[in-house]
Amino acid sequence: MNSQGQLRVPVVFVTNAGNILQHSKAQELSALLGCKVDADQVILSHSPMKLFSKYHEKRMLVSGQGPVLENARGLGFRNVVTMDELRMAFPLLDMVDLERRPKTTPLPRNDFPRIEGVLLLGEPVRWETSLQLIMDVLLSNGSPGTSLATAPYPHLPVLASNMDLLWMAEAKMPRFGHGTFLLCLETIYQKVTGKDLRYEGLMGKPSILTYQYAEELLQRQAERRGWAAPIQKLYAVGDNPMSDVYGANLFHQYLQKATRDGAPELGAGDPRRQRPSASQSCVSILVCTGVYNPRDPQSTEPLLGGEEPPFHGHRDFCFSSGLMEASHVVKDVHEAVQLVFRKEGWAWE
Repeated sequence: MNSQGQLRVPVVFVTNAGNILQHSKAQELSALLGCKVDADQVILSHSPMKLFSKYHEKRMLVSGQGPVLENARGLGFRNVVTMDELRMAFPLLDMVDLERRPKTTPLPRNDFPRIEGVLLLGEPVRWETSLQLIMDVLLSNGSPGTSLATAPYPHLPVLASNMDLLWMAEAKMPRFGHGTFLLCLETIYQKVTGKDLRYEGLMGKPSILTYQYAEELLQRQAERRGWAAPIQKLYAVGDNPMSDVYGANLFHQYLQKATRDGAPELGAGDPRRQRPSASQSCVSILVCTGVYNPRDPQSTEPLLGGEEPPFHGHRDFCFSSGLMEASHVVKDVHEAVQLVFRKEGWAWE
């Protein structure tokens, strides 16, 4: 920070968390760091869904927990149905928990408007309920009170964020993340239909779309500071080789190709033409204070006998051991910031 207590360089905080409000995360970070973090410096896993305007007017089923309605509306979705609303409208769909089964047979509903898509913002609390109801919506083409002879394919659009299979909490071993929930949904859909579940958008680290979104916010910060030239080098600091390091290295590859050949097509999950990236490189820095632990035999190091470790990334991302190798490994974020300042020739104040 400078003498006025402001961060000296543009910074964004990119988290795969999704079951929290943007301004709440900013307040949490401000308290932890002892400096002002604005809401527009925080990128949640689903923040890039703001770019998917073609779905903002559609009636979307939303999965997650916490402030799901507020988050969905903050992203621009104006016609949202929660899991609880769908379950109350069709109580016969949720049958796993014996205590929640209806004691009498309710009258069938034919006045419930058709659902036109699915938003997966983060891990829900009752996985069995969410998995069942999402499958019902996809297999019925948005009318879960009915039954179709064959499941429609392509199915309704699905937008999902946060692909982390695991994340590190206070427990000694990593906990299931939203990527585990997505894996369950994909596996059930494939087993039932024989076809792959497809995503119209898949965001959060390590998706290129999320890093593009982060870069755009950083360039805006630089412009507001009056910096004459756009930022050319980005540094990405994180503790998860699969999301943070893989994502930063994947974005670095994208920037190198864009510098050389022009911006490549991103395919699904590229909802608009992004303005060309001004940045030319993205340096990955891995810290040892979270998922990654250099003393942990379950880390990303090759196993004995030359076997590759299991790939914890999402199905739609190819395994590449090179992408999981950080440019630098340091103890913690403090060391990472010191490293960046040394490399950029900035005085440490």
